[in-house]
Parts: sequence; structure tokens; C-alpha cells
Amino acid sequence: QFKLVESGGGLVQPGGSLRLSCAASGFTLGYYPIAWFRQAPGKEREGVSCISTDGSTYYADSVKGRFDISRDNAKNMVYLQMNNLKPEDTAVYYCAVARTGRKCTLAVARYDYWGQGTQVTVSS
Repeated sequence: QFKLVESGGGLVQPGGSLRLSCAASGFTLGYYPIAWFRQAPGKEREGVSCISTDGSTYYADSVKGRFDISRDNAKNMVYLQMNNLKPEDTAVYYCAVARTGRKCTLAVARYDYWGQGTQVTVSS
């Protein structure tokens, strides 16, 4: 059974940093595309970043140059390093895994299993 658990969210001031973690169990994370999404109140869930099985990465334009996705296959973990955070980054952040294919995308429909989310609040 695919299971994902996010952690690392919290309250941070604008310009600060956070690192989100996503722990996978029930499957070998490196064999599947993994993505981070976020959803702010009253808004649709949007793709933030993803990593394919070959290690290639993609970022939404809104976070490019500020966020970095990485994967530790030995620990079965995926991380999202978020720097220079802005108030508009405030959202619940989710990690997700696709059961098929090797290439990731930032489309919600691509992914089959989701974590419960972790809240990130950027405010002074």
C-alpha cells in the first residue's frame, strides 16, 4: 500500500526558508514520479515541483529559482527546500506519487496517492 507522510511545515517570516519532507512507505520511491503540490484557501490545488525516476526535475514558474526538490532513495524520502519564501507561498503542501510512467508532470490528475498535507504559513 502506497503511503506518504509530509512534515516540516510551519510559520516563517517572508524571506525565510523551510524544508518539507515526504516519507514514503509501502513502495520504493525511486521507481515512481513524485511531486509536490500546494493548495491555498479558496484556490485550486497547483503543482509546485516534481521529480522523475531519472532524477530530472520541474518547477512552477512561481517558485523557480527559490525551491529545490530532491530525493533520497536510500531513505525513501523526498524533500522540498523552500527559500526566499513569500506570503503568496502560504498553503497546505502535499506530496503525491504516480503509479505509472517515469516522467513527472505538474498535473494533479497524473498522481494516484497523496499525503495528508503540511501547512506552510509565510507571514510577518
